[in-house]
Amino acid sequence: MSEFADINYDPLTGEFTWRVNASSRARAGASAGGPDWRGYRLIHVNGKRHYGHRLAWFYVHGEWPNRIDHINGNPSDNCIANLRLATGSQNGANMKLRKANTTGFKGVSRFKKGKWRATIKHAGRAIQIGTFASPEEAHAAYVAASRRLFGEFARAG
Repeated sequence: MSEFADINYDPLTGEFTWRVNASSRARAGASAGGPDWRGYRLIHVNGKRHYGHRLAWFYVHGEWPNRIDHINGNPSDNCIANLRLATGSQNGANMKLRKANTTGFKGVSRFKKGKWRATIKHAGRAIQIGTFASPEEAHAAYVAASRRLFGEFARAG
């Protein structure tokens, strides 16, 4: 932990601040790091880059996590209550609807002749749930499958 002695972490707010003047731009009390292109906080300490959520987990639990999930889906919210260990599948299940999605429903795609397909990814494999008459029906099937497979990690979109 001595490697990170120059940084404070507040588990209630999820904020990292400098304890000392780390450089001409990083003054004591100033927020440490900044967002990357996806919104995750990156903090450079002693020439190494660390993601804030991983660093927060290390500060509180004393061990480096394999994978961390932001419960509320906000990658900049590093409050310890918003972080949990997750598998790759669980982390993917908690993702929000992608911007490139054209149907407006997570897990739903157009199929042939006015049908809609529901698909879910689990353990690295795509599982075809079925085809449906409307995107709403396909999404309902996706949501049911997601809750069954992922429990608390399921996010409807």
